[in-house]
Amino acid sequence: MPRINLLPWRDELRTRRRNQFFIGLGAAVGAAGLVILASNFVMNGVISSQKARNKLLEDEIALLDERIAEILDLEAKKERLMARMEIIEQLQRSRPEIVHVFEELVRTLPDGVRLTAVKQSGKRVEIRGDAESNTRVSAFMRNLDKSEWFTQPDLEIVEVREAGAKSKKGVPQETGEFAGRSSQFVVYANQVSVTDDEEVAK
Repeated sequence: MPRINLLPWRDELRTRRRNQFFIGLGAAVGAAGLVILASNFVMNGVISSQKARNKLLEDEIALLDERIAEILDLEAKKERLMARMEIIEQLQRSRPEIVHVFEELVRTLPDGVRLTAVKQSGKRVEIRGDAESNTRVSAFMRNLDKSEWFTQPDLEIVEVREAGAKSKKGVPQETGEFAGRSSQFVVYANQVSVTDDEEVAK
């Protein structure tokens, strides 16, 4: 019976299988590398796209911030203009008031009384003058109390002095038309404005 040597065939089979294994392993490694490269490429594309979106959003947010700042600036300018318009309207309404004040002072001034100074601070009016007697000052106070343009008259100072005498309370001495003794006074009153009349009418 002849003897058959199977060793070369087995070695060839082993070599072929080993080569197939390495080829398969190489193919798997190559496929894995391709998958990794493709995934990396895709991820880089996604990241780049997201960065572009973020940049667009940041630019839009910056533009909106600029518009909001412009709107706030316009609102501030509007408020300033409205305040100026209100002041101008008040001045327009109160412009004839000074005429009424002086007209009312003349109308309420009794005989024997003369005014030496009139000073206004806001609605507060300071009236200085002298009179022949305290009775004349009282009459002037009553006229102011009945006036439509003055309220709450308050007699601050009244001094009876001889001509040329010095004031004890700071009222300046006036060389007036009243010879001998005179009553020098300081009266405060509140002016009634047009806006006050409108509020009362409402």
